[in-house]
Amino acid sequence: MNCRPHLFVLPLAAVAASLAVSPLVAAQAQVAAGASAASSGSELPPYLQCVPYAREVSGIDIYGDAHTWWDQAEGRFERGHTPREGAVMAFIPTGNMQLGHVAAVAKVIDSRTVLLDHANWSPINGRRGQIERNVKAVDVSPNNDWSQVRVWYYPLQALGTTPWPVQGFIYPDGKAKPRTQQRFAQAAPAPVRPQPTREEPSRAFLAAFADAPPARAPQARTSQPRVTQAAYRPAQAATQASYATARPLTPRRVQASAGRSGGDAVVERAVALYD
Repeated sequence: MNCRPHLFVLPLAAVAASLAVSPLVAAQAQVAAGASAASSGSELPPYLQCVPYAREVSGIDIYGDAHTWWDQAEGRFERGHTPREGAVMAFIPTGNMQLGHVAAVAKVIDSRTVLLDHANWSPINGRRGQIERNVKAVDVSPNNDWSQVRVWYYPLQALGTTPWPVQGFIYPDGKAKPRTQQRFAQAAPAPVRPQPTREEPSRAFLAAFADAPPARAPQARTSQPRVTQAAYRPAQAATQASYATARPLTPRRVQASAGRSGGDAVVERAVALYD
């Protein structure tokens, strides 16, 4: 059996299949590779963000996340919905772009087409944070008010399929106005007025205290001798000795008077015993 022709069938088929891979499949593979790296916990290398690049290119001195630029520009920079060269296109944050995006307008082609300079939009060669210059953006809003745009996506080598919402354009015309600072008005301190004084007390003051008794001089307190416990013990001992050696008393009969009650007789008898 001659098997050599069959040996080359599979390699030729694999090459043909690899050449037939569409740009969309390649883009999906790049996105899947980034997602697998994030899910595996491996640390991604740092990359350039869109905010510092847009600030450097446009000269619009605004800091913070991209979704805050539109509100920060109010009162400091002119805003509008018509593209101008040098303006910054501010995107509205969405589910797949939670921090928003900012891009500088490099050139206006027509009423629905501009060229952008921006960073960290398309992954190029599997890396994020890449700078893209003079890439196409097309207004796809029904009223041609630039509220929705489709932007060039490098992995597809064509415009992206997603219509991204846009807040508008921030123009760098003129000098940026400083941020307004809130100031609190302070009341002027009240002038200090000198209080009226008298060299001598008034008659009413003297009359009020004319009949007051003279103040008593403080009297010195005389200290009484303190009886200590040692001095008290001999007297207590003598008393106890006299009760111990005393001769018992002979009870006396007390006759109750005619007008006294039996209770009074008991009291007189008790007094007679201990008298």
